[in-house]
Amino acid sequence: MKNKIKRYLLFALLGFLVIAQFFRIDKTNPESNPASDFITINKPPGELADLIKNACYDCHSNHTKYPWYTNVAPVSWWIKGHINHAKEHLNFSEWTAYDAKKADHKLEECVEWVGDGRMPLKSYVWLHGEAKMTETQRKNLVDWFESIR
Repeated sequence: MKNKIKRYLLFALLGFLVIAQFFRIDKTNPESNPASDFITINKPPGELADLIKNACYDCHSNHTKYPWYTNVAPVSWWIKGHINHAKEHLNFSEWTAYDAKKADHKLEECVEWVGDGRMPLKSYVWLHGEAKMTETQRKNLVDWFESIR
């Protein structure tokens, strides 16, 4: 009896995974106006601009690059949910949509979250080595965010 239940559950799980592949995420990035972009407006030094692009822009801009594993459901759903949530919270591609007070608050949060190591997410860095920051890079980025507040 136990083997039948295990076999049934295994086939049900396999069936779910097969059917899930038919429900794809939307990988279309919204149009972006370069004049509204955080980097264009604030002109960080080259190394910091690259760091921001590598560590932040995949989730916090309209320039998301979707790697191969975003073709596999339900992982793709989970990642898309993270990206949507991240963009709702902060979107560097739409920096001009923030008034001065809100932009300052976003920079304050960048200082806090990057400074204490909560960003970029560790789960992101595992798969995106270019997003990993040294303590010096982290400090330089936080100092720069502070300087433009």
